[in-house]
Amino acid sequence: MSEFSNVTVVKEANIFFDGGVTSRTIIFSSGSKKTLGIMMPGEYVFNTAGAELMEILSGDLEVQIAGIDSWKPVKGGESFEVPASSSFRMKVKTVTDYCCSFLA
Repeated sequence: MSEFSNVTVVKEANIFFDGGVTSRTIIFSSGSKKTLGIMMPGEYVFNTAGAELMEILSGDLEVQIAGIDSWKPVKGGESFEVPASSSFRMKVKTVTDYCCSFLA
């Protein structure tokens, strides 16, 4: 899906790591949420409350999910899931465009 219809966009940006990761929240009529964002090259750690699906629209990174020793390469057109009450580390190699879905 390359676009979303009938959504509410939260005007204020989500800014993390001194601007290294930024996103905007979109809310669907069902109440579900996603964020659309950009990550600059760097290393980042995020914690999750609920499960998340990270779709990498463009870019190049490696991800390590908490409890898994290995790093997984992820490129534009690929995705990964993170369980609830967990964390994940990313080594972002190039400017990366992403969509994060908060799963029920």
